[in-house]
Amino acid sequence: MARDFPTAVYVISVAAELAGVHPQTLRIYERKGLVAPARTGGGSRRYSDEDIALLRRIQELTDDGLNLAGVKKVLRLEAEVKELQSQINYLEVAMDGAESRAAKRKVGVPVERSLTLYVRPEKPR
Repeated sequence: MARDFPTAVYVISVAAELAGVHPQTLRIYERKGLVAPARTGGGSRRYSDEDIALLRRIQELTDDGLNLAGVKKVLRLEAEVKELQSQINYLEVAMDGAESRAAKRKVGVPVERSLTLYVRPEKPR
């Protein structure tokens, strides 16, 4: 069942099994800052579906030969790319809307009329 929000429901043993790693590996990932599971009132870790997807991505990268420092950099860069792509999409929609509104108002000045040439007067000799 797909969720629209991350709900931390998996205990560490289940999360480890779903990610294909040992529970101690998840503790190491947490210490290294790669994953931050939710905590219960008693301090037990709880992992969400989003956390499981992240753990699987970490495993892919380590299986490809990256160490945990490299994995952390790759994850940070992937997050930045995702954020930048989101900003690009937002700006494209905003530009399309602005172009659409401008076309409806037929606002604009022909380029030939929008340029003014300024010439400095020559100094007397």
